[in-house]
Amino acid sequence: MAVHLGRKSACKLAAKKLSIARRIGVAPHLRGSMCGETCPDVFELSDGRFAVIGAERTAKVQEEHPELRELDAREIIVVVDRWTLIYAKPFIPDH
Repeated sequence: MAVHLGRKSACKLAAKKLSIARRIGVAPHLRGSMCGETCPDVFELSDGRFAVIGAERTAKVQEEHPELRELDAREIIVVVDRWTLIYAKPFIPDH
């Protein structure tokens, strides 16, 4: 599966196509995301970085936390529910 990280990637590397190496954790439908409206997820990319699917909340978080207003223009704040990371934790390598 290929994913295109565009101009808002959290990395200063040029946008390029990367392959998803694997899902980190449990698929959304196995965590109870049955409605199809919200499917937060975590993937390990072929180069070792991680891709996160979640709700983009940059403006809201920056409004409430002014210290976060210095994000790079290509960075966004993504929010995922607690269970997404709890289920992913055992699959994230220590190093």
